[in-house]
Amino acid sequence: MITVLLLIFSVIAGVLLGKYFGKKEKLAKNLLILSAGFLITICLNEVFPQVYTSEISHNLGIFVIAGVLLQMVLEALTKGFEHGHFHHHNEHNILPLALMVGLFIHAFIEGIPLASEEHTFSPYLLGIVFHNIPISFILGAFLFNRQEGHKTPSYPSLLIIALFALASPMGMLLGNYFDPNLQPYFLAIVGGIFLHISSVIIFESNKNHNIDWIKIGLVILGVSLALLMHLFHHHPATGAHIH
Repeated sequence: MITVLLLIFSVIAGVLLGKYFGKKEKLAKNLLILSAGFLITICLNEVFPQVYTSEISHNLGIFVIAGVLLQMVLEALTKGFEHGHFHHHNEHNILPLALMVGLFIHAFIEGIPLASEEHTFSPYLLGIVFHNIPISFILGAFLFNRQEGHKTPSYPSLLIIALFALASPMGMLLGNYFDPNLQPYFLAIVGGIFLHISSVIIFESNKNHNIDWIKIGLVILGVSLALLMHLFHHHPATGAHIH
């Protein structure tokens, strides 16, 4: 239950931030970069070790690649929305159906491995939460900027937000019906998705290829937060793994 609430809250919090600070594009970019540093650390320090130390480790690299390719296909639908590239969508008066399909599938697949997580505040869950906030920020900014002047959000906008907020919990619910032995395969796919998204955000070319110290600092901060969370999760004061 706590997991579901965290997933939903991360989307609502991001949407509200987008509503009130959505015109500050630099803030959205900085949140994305910070989350990318956190996400790539979770991917390499948590997800991949779980994948490759599982009993079923044969050809799992193929599923990591499949995750990368899947995210590339989804980005053909979202037009890079999850990277902060939302100007393309702002040119239109309606939200493309393809965008919401892409975002829903993305969040739904991320939720499936949560069904097998044994710990409430697992690094994997927190990675999704940190990842949800900037995407929801952009989604909220886009939805509310489209209907500027209206005191209340439209029903389609509320439906879009609700679907995105419930996508990962729905994936987790479905994951309960899968054979637990399939967990490494789903984790490998999500690992590929995480790796692609975070690396694209981090390694996007800087303006005129100059060194962007703010970007580097945000990535380091995201990495540091993930490493601190890793140390706390695996080496708490009691010497036992957090449950």
